[in-house]
Amino acid sequence: MSAQPDHTPTTPYAPAPGAPAELLAQLRADRRAEQWVPAFERDWAKALEDARHAFSLTPLHEVVRIWQLRVATAPDVDAFMDSGQDDTGFVDLDDVFGGRP
Repeated sequence: MSAQPDHTPTTPYAPAPGAPAELLAQLRADRRAEQWVPAFERDWAKALEDARHAFSLTPLHEVVRIWQLRVATAPDVDAFMDSGQDDTGFVDLDDVFGGRP
């Protein structure tokens, strides 16, 4: 019998140190910048406050993770919306990603 665990523990998501700045630059260059930049800044400010109270970087990492997913999926969402297909019965991305922190 081995003393090795039968599973590998998962490490929590931790973005690269420059990821928030790079993400904000992407958002500013996007056609949705007028809506996305203020929303990201609002989410980031709330996560900063939560991180200060919790003494944890997790809220900041979550904001980066969620916004990276939004940016990555935006072209697919655009293609779907442009296709004219019926979108009733689909799930809101905030429900999938866990909402805004």
